[in-house]
Amino acid sequence: MELYVLGETLALARLAADAPVPPWVAGRDFLAVVRTPRELSIVCRDDAVPATHTEVQRGFRALAVVGTLDFALTGIVASLAAPLAAAGISIFGISTYDTDHILVREDRLADAKAVLAAAGHTFRQ
Repeated sequence: MELYVLGETLALARLAADAPVPPWVAGRDFLAVVRTPRELSIVCRDDAVPATHTEVQRGFRALAVVGTLDFALTGIVASLAAPLAAAGISIFGISTYDTDHILVREDRLADAKAVLAAAGHTFRQ
C-alpha cells in the first residue's frame, strides 16, 4: 500500500452518548464523529479540543492509504495493523467510504513508518 501522513496532530475525545456534536469540531481538516449507545467519539485536530475537556487522548498522527479503495478488497487494515502490533505500536483505525486511516501516537510515528516500510508499504512524500 502507498500511504501518506496527514499534517495535523489529532485528538480523540469522548463525550456522553446523548451530547450534541460540539461546535468546536466545525471547520477542521480531519474529523470523524461516531455515536453509539454508550458514547459520542470525536477525532479532530488536537488544537480544536478545549483544554478543559477531560476525556481526551491527545497527540495522534494519521497515516492514510492513498487513493480510493474498492469495497471488494480485503485485509487492508490488517496489512497495516499486523506489523505495527508485532512491533508494539498501538493503532486507532478509521475507515471512510474511500479509504482507511490508522492513527498512531505522534511519538511513535517515525517507528510506525519504519515498521510499515519494512513490511513493504511505501510513503508519498
